[in-house]
Amino acid sequence: MTAKHAEQRKTNMTTFTIDEQNNISAFASQEEASAATTTPFDSFSSQKELAELAKTWPAERLVAIWNSLTGVTPVESFKNSKAAASRIWKQIQSLGEAAQPEPEAEKTETAPAKRKAGKKAASSVKSAKGAPVKGKPGKKATPAKAAAKGKKAAPAAKPAGVRGGSKMAQVIEMLQRKSGASISEIMERMGWLRHTVRGFMAGAMKKAGYTVESFKPEGGERSYRLPK
Repeated sequence: MTAKHAEQRKTNMTTFTIDEQNNISAFASQEEASAATTTPFDSFSSQKELAELAKTWPAERLVAIWNSLTGVTPVESFKNSKAAASRIWKQIQSLGEAAQPEPEAEKTETAPAKRKAGKKAASSVKSAKGAPVKGKPGKKATPAKAAAKGKKAAPAAKPAGVRGGSKMAQVIEMLQRKSGASISEIMERMGWLRHTVRGFMAGAMKKAGYTVESFKPEGGERSYRLPK
């Protein structure tokens, strides 16, 4: 397998996301997950990655996630986080299969097929509260309208509706600093994991209408800021 094929296979790998309300959704790729999700989330593409996340979650959350899945026998506890991750991973595989697009040779009507798969995937898992998952796997973010020909696109106006004190507002405050904010600073302030920060920048901030600059100072780590 060439490096190009390996990278393409990685890009097309099913990505699962789980938000703070334990809603689990499956997407055909990490890019689709970031584009379709508007709230902070954790993502994983393998049982190993899920197990790493599970280590940081309280035992009560793992039990709540399992008991919210369709067709399972409720439990009161797990032996350990690894055992919980293994059982949860096996249970959500049908969700991942539904999120993957059909092979080209089998497609007759591409767009309708994707929408159908998305609905099936979204309805396969329920949140800890018993509500159906709200994510819409396979749906791509609507691209912004093209700028007028011959003119540069004007900077996006500051989106309205950001609630003061919300997580979005706190992140925006950090990104408005002249030097922006590093991943570590955002992780410490918000209590997020590294990939949660990346997903928030690529998904929630973008959908909220903000253009976030990503840069890496010499000798420093990946940082983000909002252009003036």
